[in-house]
Amino acid sequence: MNEHDERDITMTGVDPDRLDEQQLMKELETIHRTRHDTLLYGSNDALRAHNERMAQLEGEYLRRNPRRPVAPGRTREGARERRRTGA
Repeated sequence: MNEHDERDITMTGVDPDRLDEQQLMKELETIHRTRHDTLLYGSNDALRAHNERMAQLEGEYLRRNPRRPVAPGRTREGARERRRTGA
């Protein structure tokens, strides 16, 4: 099998609220790394499962980090400023 073959695997995983910080970050890194291949080559069911799992993990991260630092350039105002200055 190559990396794009479908496998009969249900993506469920551990409930995100049961993961410690290190495990949560590892799960987030993994799901973001596999996103592109899932979008391009996964079945509709695989993409749906990926979407659900990603939403669970990201939701848990945001729940734990409601005041996470936000880079000014990653906001709408920051993007507008970059366009004005050509940066």
